[in-house]
Amino acid sequence: MPNRFEEMGYWEIITRQMSIVSKNKQKIFKDSKIAVIGCGGIGGAVIEMLARMGVGELNIVDCDVFDMSNLNRQIMSSLDKLNKPKSEVTKEKINSINPYVKVNAFNEEVSDKNVEKIAKDCDVIIDALDNILSRIIISRYAKEKKIPFIHGAIHGTMGQLSVFTEDTISYEELFSISSFNKKLTNDVKKEISEISEEIPPVIGPVPNIIGCLQAMECFKLITGIGQITFAPKIFKFDLLYFDSFNVELI
Repeated sequence: MPNRFEEMGYWEIITRQMSIVSKNKQKIFKDSKIAVIGCGGIGGAVIEMLARMGVGELNIVDCDVFDMSNLNRQIMSSLDKLNKPKSEVTKEKINSINPYVKVNAFNEEVSDKNVEKIAKDCDVIIDALDNILSRIIISRYAKEKKIPFIHGAIHGTMGQLSVFTEDTISYEELFSISSFNKKLTNDVKKEISEISEEIPPVIGPVPNIIGCLQAMECFKLITGIGQITFAPKIFKFDLLYFDSFNVELI
């Protein structure tokens, strides 16, 4: 149990948002547990924003290490963190930002064998991934366990976001992925993996904007404030054209 001084420290960190959300709603967020799958460009922004907004517990997942090519966008990366595990570096950074957040780091790749361990008992699962197969595994688990799943993806200067629940259509159905309504056999997994083999172009602000938006969608889901981009709606933008910001209905 946190002592009185720890409680005071927590509430001081989030003082500026308390005119936007009630203390009772903030307590719900404080008691929540969120899984963020990916600690890279999108994930770093998601995780940092959730911590700064006062989330209670985070499961963060990434099997990769930082390299030079990450420096243009991944806010958890720096020269002194190169070749170090993204999940462990991110946990250390979050502990330095908000020590009242419990961070559980998983230095592993998501699979159908470990998804239960990674996402069990979480209130929301956030997609900060860069491949379709892992998204399918996570989104199917979320659907089965009735856990909200917040999808985010980027390409170049473009970004998109959508929120899936037990009451919406699935991620695979929305994007017409060939695996929809199929078992994830080795052949299906191979087919899906080939779709996402390309290393996408990306410019710094794009994944960070998507990550911040996903964190806000998560906050709204848990606290019950504001409107949420539930599938089949998709929020999209292209930073080259500010009039491209819109919500589409597929």
